[in-house]
Amino acid sequence: MRKFQLGIALFILTPLLEIYLFIKIGTEIGALSTIALIALTAIVGVALLRHQGLSTLQNVQRQMQQGQVPAVGLLEGIMLFFAGALLLTPGFFTDLIGFLLLIPRIRKSLALWLLERSGTIVKMNPGQPSQPSQSGSNHFIEGEFQNKDDRK
Repeated sequence: MRKFQLGIALFILTPLLEIYLFIKIGTEIGALSTIALIALTAIVGVALLRHQGLSTLQNVQRQMQQGQVPAVGLLEGIMLFFAGALLLTPGFFTDLIGFLLLIPRIRKSLALWLLERSGTIVKMNPGQPSQPSQSGSNHFIEGEFQNKDDRK
């Protein structure tokens, strides 16, 4: 229930904050300049988004070709989609969040944090690859396998 309440609060408070910022900034620089600034941030944001999106797609493809699971890259792609939606939404607060998500270091840190929090990634202690730092969150299945090409 707590996440639902947070979502409702953000749904109500974000437009109120945007209206407040429109009024404050519009008073300082004028209405037409405010509208031009909003359009400019959308145009610049979409251009940066395209560049970041292509870079992220190339990283995901490279990881898949190497046989790795591109969990971080896929989550970064979702965040880029979200950033694009925020940048196309008129407003200064949403643009700020959208531009923050376009910064690769912030986006990657957020993706790692979300994956660790969900239990998808377990931080390992350096030098001890089989010892997870979170107790009880890593599962191992022991077994043997045989390559069919080796049997003759």
